Amino acid sequence: MPELPEVEVVRRGLADHVVGRTIERAEFRGARVARRHLPGPLDLAERITGNHVEQARRRGKYLWLVLRTPDGSRQGLIAHLGMSGQLLVEPPDAPPEKHLHAVFDFADDGPQLRFVDQRTFGGMALAELTPDGVPEPVAHIAPDPLEAAYDAAAVVRRMKGKAVAVKRALLDQTLVSGVGNIYADEALWRAQVHGARLCSALTKPTLSRILDHAREVMLEALGQGGTSFDALYVNVNGASGYFDRSLHAYGQEGRPCDRCGTPIRREAFMNRSSFSCPRCQPRPRPVRG
Repeated sequence: MPELPEVEVVRRGLADHVVGRTIERAEFRGARVARRHLPGPLDLAERITGNHVEQARRRGKYLWLVLRTPDGSRQGLIAHLGMSGQLLVEPPDAPPEKHLHAVFDFADDGPQLRFVDQRTFGGMALAELTPDGVPEPVAHIAPDPLEAAYDAAAVVRRMKGKAVAVKRALLDQTLVSGVGNIYADEALWRAQVHGARLCSALTKPTLSRILDHAREVMLEALGQGGTSFDALYVNVNGASGYFDRSLHAYGQEGRPCDRCGTPIRREAFMNRSSFSCPRCQPRPRPVRG
């Protein structure tokens, strides 16, 4: 699933190519793409027609367009990318993609915005905005490390009070948003901490260092267009990121650690995998009863 850097790459593309334009026509193909909009796809298309796109915003892995309606009110069009959703900017005469689910035409007759989703886990929905401009369904999500509202010291205090594995805490979007499996493993590798270590057993400086590494690695990934393991994770122009070439832990099972040379191990974690260095990131000792 796309994580913060991949979603931010898409947001920047929307800011460059969609913000400032007025939606002249919207088409949602099938009910699934609009399943989170309970009145259905026809109602969703009607409600955003004539809207002016003011902003493209993001919090963590959540992406939305701030729309100004003809009567001057504002609403948020949330784009759930899911496992394989793509927002592409293409000429109106470009051939339709096989898994095309939504098309936006604009009043300036310029490029279309298209929503393509091979696995159909993604979709779009309208939502009311909170006073700070965040859609109500996203309001429970914590600020991410790239936001001005992010308070690292407060996150450290909350993590320190939890007797949970530090990797679980990093993935808890109500603590800090945007960090997924890839960047959690990379941050922990850089901090030389095993993901099973309990937050409550780590010092505040260590927790702060882990969070700093998470921010650093996501900024580095953003600079390289994100992490793309296949053709599904692309920017609005269809280009893939290449940060996968810079990963030190995630997906590197059996390869020598870039720091000490020990082969990277893979361990089961929450129906997925964790990757770490056995020497640099020793497992915590089991607690004896």
